[in-house]
Amino acid sequence: MKNRGFTETFSRASYYQLALEQLHNRPDALEALGTPLNIHYLQLTDKYNFVDIANAQLKIPVSGSKSEGHLYVSSSRDAPFKRWHLEEVFLELKDGQKFPVFKHSGENGDEVKKE
Repeated sequence: MKNRGFTETFSRASYYQLALEQLHNRPDALEALGTPLNIHYLQLTDKYNFVDIANAQLKIPVSGSKSEGHLYVSSSRDAPFKRWHLEEVFLELKDGQKFPVFKHSGENGDEVKKE
């Protein structure tokens, strides 16, 4: 599969890993999905998935024994080769139920850098 390499590159990216860490810290969201939690390959044809030098936006398919949905991730960084910072992460199940997972609360870039 040619696209698998791209998906594996995304899955190693810090914004992807940080988002999944945040999901694992939300027992209510994990309970709604059910165990075991399965992370599926990104749909590279989905226009929501977007990464450039300063911004990353992903829609990660997830499923469990009870439900399935998508983990929506927005991240940014101040400059190329700087650390990525999560802006917002939320889980939306196929029934429309939403779980806020993470929301950045800093008002300026300096606060983000000091994390």
